[in-house]
Amino acid sequence: MSIHPCGVQANAALLSGVKKRWLVSGAAGFIGSHILEELLRAGQEVVVVDDFSTGHQHNLDDVRQAVGPEHWRGCRFVRAQVGDVSLMRELCTNIDVVVHQAALGSVPRSVELPLATHAANVTGFVTLLDAARECGVARFVFASSSSVYGDSESLPKVEHEIGKPLSPYAASKRIDEIYGDAFAKAYGMSIVALRYFNVFGPRQDPQGAYAAVIPRWIMSLLKGEPCVLYGDGLQSRDFCYIDNVVHANLLAALSPLASGAQHILNIACGERTNLMELYRLTVEVVSQLDPDTNLPALIQEPERAGDVKHSLADLREAERLLAYRTLVGAVEGMRRTVLWYKQYGMNIAQTA
Repeated sequence: MSIHPCGVQANAALLSGVKKRWLVSGAAGFIGSHILEELLRAGQEVVVVDDFSTGHQHNLDDVRQAVGPEHWRGCRFVRAQVGDVSLMRELCTNIDVVVHQAALGSVPRSVELPLATHAANVTGFVTLLDAARECGVARFVFASSSSVYGDSESLPKVEHEIGKPLSPYAASKRIDEIYGDAFAKAYGMSIVALRYFNVFGPRQDPQGAYAAVIPRWIMSLLKGEPCVLYGDGLQSRDFCYIDNVVHANLLAALSPLASGAQHILNIACGERTNLMELYRLTVEVVSQLDPDTNLPALIQEPERAGDVKHSLADLREAERLLAYRTLVGAVEGMRRTVLWYKQYGMNIAQTA
């Protein structure tokens, strides 16, 4: 299922007349597969790197079906880890833009697996960044995270005001930003770090202990199973539909930005929703699309270590540098996400 038409139109306009060679890491994952889809749809040549540690073959199959066989021929898939030094140098040769999405995500997973998180998110990141440097890649765009704001209580979150990290995942993303800044200044690279705020949408993995709250709740409700809420439900997030993130990555890749600098930008919708409001919205949308669904009671569990209490993005810097704007709001995004999981989610759950 393709992303929202307004996203397709905005991206088509942005990529019109553009012909570049791209490397997208983590393209079998949730966000990376949507970026890959838009690039291939526009006739770009894309090298895809993924080791399937968190990505899935069915995401690539979905992209292939969405873009058709002619555009799919523009994709070269390499199953590998981004920490493979010699291979990353080989794959970055003649690449114009790197869009780095590969990571071991999830705050709770990082609390349990700090060494694995560091290896994937820091060592892997620096390996690919250095390969891009050696090969003269013109633009390096990577996924950072709103988790770097840590214990800062200020709202909305402004890029230059951060707190102390509350989890190994947050620390790994902050370290990536520090390396990005150092590489930009030392080697004259053009680097963009996009701090994502709670991205959701089709293809997000609903399975496992580390699944994000939205796909986990949607699948639980569609199957008539209880939803689990960690904490009192008053913690708030800036939930951002996938179309906005895809468009932000393309803007970051193609906008005229100075070399010798790293640009750190918030990417979100600029809307604040607490988890109880999110639960009620999810129930409402599921009930509208599937009136026969049995909706069980909500189960509340203690807060998880490393979770921030509140999150809301200040988007002025992204608007200024990239002309970024929200394409799809949270409510419309939720409706489209529930519809996708209702149509495809059960099959994914059975094959995952």
